[in-house]
Amino acid sequence: MAKRKIILDDNNEVMMVLGENDRNIRQLERIHSVKINCSQDSNLNKYMVEIIGSESNVNKVSDKLFELRNKKTNNSSDTPENPDTVYRTYTGRRIVPMSKNQKDYIEAIRNYDMVIGIGPAGTGKTFLAVASALAELTAGKVNRIILTRPVIEAGERLGFLPGDLYEKVSPYLTPLFDAFYVMLGTEQFRRYREDGVVEIVPLAYMRGRTLENAFIILDEAQNTVSEQMKMFLTRFGPNSKVVITGDITQIDLDGKERSSGLVLIRGILSGIKDIKFIWLSEVDVVRHKLVRDIIKAYEKWDNNKK
Repeated sequence: MAKRKIILDDNNEVMMVLGENDRNIRQLERIHSVKINCSQDSNLNKYMVEIIGSESNVNKVSDKLFELRNKKTNNSSDTPENPDTVYRTYTGRRIVPMSKNQKDYIEAIRNYDMVIGIGPAGTGKTFLAVASALAELTAGKVNRIILTRPVIEAGERLGFLPGDLYEKVSPYLTPLFDAFYVMLGTEQFRRYREDGVVEIVPLAYMRGRTLENAFIILDEAQNTVSEQMKMFLTRFGPNSKVVITGDITQIDLDGKERSSGLVLIRGILSGIKDIKFIWLSEVDVVRHKLVRDIIKAYEKWDNNKK
């Protein structure tokens, strides 16, 4: 029985070689009667593909996998990378900022250890934060991505809900999951979760932790209270980056703005030079064009009430 290992340098190579839902390697296993195992070396931040079977079949499969990997490299060299590209998805789609404010948001994430993005729905706050996190992971700047948000719909008391932690919180983290599905595909996202590369944690479970070498995203931060926000802000450790996103017009807490941790930190943290606030508005909305009009209509209605 022969064995051969192939090293893949980054997530883009993994997607090109393995295929959507591992389609490429499953097909090669069927055709050539080999076993193909995939794993990640967290120390090297690289991926390992091991082929097991008869020597002739192992050689055939390894040649095919090298061909797929080189095809990815050749395609990349044919098309110059847009300097604004944040991340390239498993399908080859380039994620780029679509407005000046979004570009400022991406630049802030690249240059600051803590960025707070505030704006209405549809402005790309969460989507671009996830793209930036994957870019940092692929570049080896962090070892893992941590996703968190307040789960106020369940009062953050999740013990009574059925299933493991992922199953308990997944309904509340769907917007984050959607972004990962677009960029990684369902199978790679599943692997990342299983390997601990992507960790999903309700905000209440962050207490007592120090998070090193991580890209941490706090989503829906407008629904944190002051004590939760302070607890979260003091969790991150060396070589970590934090992005906080929220929409202060959609606060679901009792007491509204008076109790929102996101509203309060605008004044508390505004004087710290290494923390960057980015404000997005309806001009940055990248969903259906009607979303921009709806946001403007609600803003007008709110102003008329005051």
